[in-house]
Amino acid sequence: MSEIILERLLEQRDVYLNTLKHLNFQLIEELTQKEVENNEKLQKTTIEQLKKIEQELAFVLSKKSK
Repeated sequence: MSEIILERLLEQRDVYLNTLKHLNFQLIEELTQKEVENNEKLQKTTIEQLKKIEQELAFVLSKKSK
């Protein structure tokens, strides 16, 4: 069961990392100030979600190693 949870958490992490990559790439393009602000908000939210995923992964892995 924990392997399934780990797999799903890792998939979610990969999606968030890919999202960050695309958001960073968008900043290279010419954007309006509003678009840049929205992009930065999305990046901040995505990083917060990544931190939550990392905490969940650490918790599941610590339970698994016991």
